[in-house]
Amino acid sequence: MQSGSVTTPVGRRPMTLALVKRQLETAEIKAGKTADKWRIFRDACEARAILGVQDRALAVLDALLTFYPHTELSEQRGLVVFPSNAQLSIRAHGITGTTLRRHLAALVEAGLIVRKDSPNGKRYAHKSSAGDIEQAFGFSLAPMLARAEELAQMAQQVAAERKRFLLTKEALSICRRDVRKLISAAMEEGAAGDWAAIENHLLGVVAQIPRSPTRADLEQVLTEMEMLRDEIVSVLETQMKSEKITTNDVHFERHIQNSNTDSSNELEPGSEKEQGARSNQADRPTREPIKAFPLGMVLQGCPDIVDYGPGGAVTGWRDLMSAAVVVRSMLGVSPSAYQDACEVMGPENAAVAMACILERAGHINSAGGYLRDLTAKARRGEFSLGPMLMALMRLNGGGGRKKAS
Repeated sequence: MQSGSVTTPVGRRPMTLALVKRQLETAEIKAGKTADKWRIFRDACEARAILGVQDRALAVLDALLTFYPHTELSEQRGLVVFPSNAQLSIRAHGITGTTLRRHLAALVEAGLIVRKDSPNGKRYAHKSSAGDIEQAFGFSLAPMLARAEELAQMAQQVAAERKRFLLTKEALSICRRDVRKLISAAMEEGAAGDWAAIENHLLGVVAQIPRSPTRADLEQVLTEMEMLRDEIVSVLETQMKSEKITTNDVHFERHIQNSNTDSSNELEPGSEKEQGARSNQADRPTREPIKAFPLGMVLQGCPDIVDYGPGGAVTGWRDLMSAAVVVRSMLGVSPSAYQDACEVMGPENAAVAMACILERAGHINSAGGYLRDLTAKARRGEFSLGPMLMALMRLNGGGGRKKAS
């Protein structure tokens, strides 16, 4: 036998320095310390990824704990359980002997139990004449008692990480949905831009998500997705500004033509009626339905509407429309005015219009009159929610207080 080696019973794994260190640490349990064994077990289950144990190993640990007769782990009552493999296998739902030994070794390596071997390697206990256990050989639960606080911290760490993961996943889903809706709206509106290439970019970003992603993976994809969304919003905003300038130029030129006393109407009086008819046809805009914008974008520009949703939250279009009805009543908008807006704009867009009016309520003298004016413009095809939402998003710094799922 080589010097420095540690002998172990046949069939046991070799004793390592790490296992010796754990056994020494468990000997330092504070006097009088107790802890609920099932609370510690739940913490160990929560922290299984950090501990590096599988579900089957935890099932074996659960079975071991059932052989400890008390709920509270305590040194005064002893911490060694000594079931046979056959008994342990039954309580572990019929696990085979080979698998049982493997998972017991895993629990030892994870620092949840330690072996307390007898001279012959069997598990048993010496009892007094009164039936009290004086000395026992088997598996000691002392590491669980010694590490109770550490396991609780591990469980909290895992729970916090899971929450951060879910929040990141939720934010990515919302951002991805917003990007998809913005691209679809831009293509339907015929907005200038290579939207096919942008959509391919979106698909490329989505393809980066692994089958089993970590939070770091999702955060990286979320950053790229947010950059893509900001780029699309910037393109649409620039185009809206350009269209506004173009529209103003057309109105200015028309004003000059209408003010010109040397117009062709005076030179050709016989065609005045005909020209008037052509002018009316040219001036009459073609009315198209107002395109709906992503809900997340609406809440970014109009965060105040969230307070009026069911339970103080807006998690979908139904919640937004319910909140809009409350705001309508609060701002003194008549039911007929709001119903007219719903018929002309659509119920979703009418709710968005109310959210925008609420956001600027301090600058609007009559909310009802303002909504009727927007409805009249929408009926003539002269109203778009886009510029209003973009302006509010800039005003609110591009981020709302609450987001939709």
